Amino acid sequence: MKNKIRIGILLDDFNIPYWSYVMLETIIKSSSSEIVLLIKNKSTEIKKQNKLNWLRENRRNIAYLTFRKLDKILFKCIPDAFDQKNILNILTVDTLKVQPDKTKSCDYINDIDLNEIRKYKIDIFIKLGFRIFQGEILNIARYGVWSYSHGNSKTNRGGSTEFREVLKNHDETVVELRILRNDLYGGTILFKSYSHTSGFSINRNLNNCYWKALSFLPLKIQELSNLGEGEFFKQIDDLNKFPQFYSNQFNKIPSNRELIFSIFGSITSNIKKFIVNKLYFKQWILLYCINKNPNISTSLYKFKKIIPPKDRFWADPHIIKRGDKYYIFIEELIYSKVKAHISLIIMDENGNYTPPVKVLERDYHLSYPFIIEDHGEIYMIPETKMNKTIELYKCTDFPLEWKLETILFDKILAVDTTVLKKDDRYWLFTNILNNEGASIHDELFLFSSERLISNIWESHPQNPIISDVKSARPAGKFFNYKGNLYRPSQNCSKYYGYAMTINSVIEINEFRYKEIVVDSILPDWDNRLLGTHTLNSVENLTFIDAQLKRRR
Repeated sequence: MKNKIRIGILLDDFNIPYWSYVMLETIIKSSSSEIVLLIKNKSTEIKKQNKLNWLRENRRNIAYLTFRKLDKILFKCIPDAFDQKNILNILTVDTLKVQPDKTKSCDYINDIDLNEIRKYKIDIFIKLGFRIFQGEILNIARYGVWSYSHGNSKTNRGGSTEFREVLKNHDETVVELRILRNDLYGGTILFKSYSHTSGFSINRNLNNCYWKALSFLPLKIQELSNLGEGEFFKQIDDLNKFPQFYSNQFNKIPSNRELIFSIFGSITSNIKKFIVNKLYFKQWILLYCINKNPNISTSLYKFKKIIPPKDRFWADPHIIKRGDKYYIFIEELIYSKVKAHISLIIMDENGNYTPPVKVLERDYHLSYPFIIEDHGEIYMIPETKMNKTIELYKCTDFPLEWKLETILFDKILAVDTTVLKKDDRYWLFTNILNNEGASIHDELFLFSSERLISNIWESHPQNPIISDVKSARPAGKFFNYKGNLYRPSQNCSKYYGYAMTINSVIEINEFRYKEIVVDSILPDWDNRLLGTHTLNSVENLTFIDAQLKRRR
């Protein structure tokens, strides 16, 4: 049996944020690691500061500090990632209290405390407190000090990065897991994740990021245990093999002036959006193109629109061909109803098509009707997140009659499930809400099975294989182009349904998954379009959907 990885926790207080409490619960339950030591920062045990002195010290940033308090009240999140939980409720281990030596911005642990810490033979320190560490504490643990950092170290360093992401209208928010080094921002990246930036509310944005991020550290510890030190750090070295230059200013806590101008700009922008929404509404439509040759159509300006009545939208087109007819299954949602159903459009080779006909409806919302053929039968995997399932339907009388064959996954919040058959295995890709409070757009999970009709699917060891709002969520069936395999995905960085990303699949097996981004589909070929998020092609026909701006 392998020796467990020995974990030490560096913290300011026994009361820690809820997100990190859940993270430590996960580590405690793990069979691969054990927490053996808490190191508490004595310098945080200070007397209450006089209010007048506090105002004097923070006078240049009082607007920002006030804004953050109001933000937490007005945009309260449930569950709240920053509610306080006492770590001693779940953990009873040795505790060392240390008084760090301080410079203006850094903490150093003195030699007496370092010698005591060495006795515990720590493999990994998890940093949940203290200020910026420098000195020998970074080298004591076998695998270093692991720490989350909020903000993209490539573009946004320093204090209050969360302010720049939200009120400076950054499309994406980044959370990094790093092994800290003495060169401050030159640490080794273990994991990097991108999320959509929630507009205006810093609290809401941070909640989404940290609920998602709590999984990264336990997953990496498990991966280290499974792969072993050599293979694990070989993969980490590949992630860090390129130099990273930084050209922006080092951020400080925003001044009163900076905050007021930012809030004014944000309010002005939201007023403009409110006016536009009163005049126009957004509607998902279908677009198609028929090629002379059996190839995916890539000239988007040639696509013809199929626009639904104003009382509904059509989206998520998936195609199968039988004889000389194309059968296009879509999500149809009538605005007066709270859930969508699956409908069918039949199109001939000249582009003539029938009106949509309902083919599948449930008591819960259905969308993304993924179609797959297997052993002469036709199956559909519609999105059934509202029912907390991934369901497989069999076509009993093509194309109108469908019957539930099996539930592939139960008690799961998953969207846009897409299956690839390759190398005599079925590879199931789906976006999963792994932690309550996070976003479902950000993380792609991969499972495999020897059979399609199965409720036993093996989780890929790299899960989540993608943690990036720009390319995680599936956008249609895999396709081949000039001998290469591609996965279309959604780019939800600006907003849900904004654009698509085309990813070239480099490697897929039971141990490794690798893809690279090769292209993007932006809604920029028609000034009335606001977004696009599904792409499917069969022989000569290619279908996409798009969000159209229409007058009310």
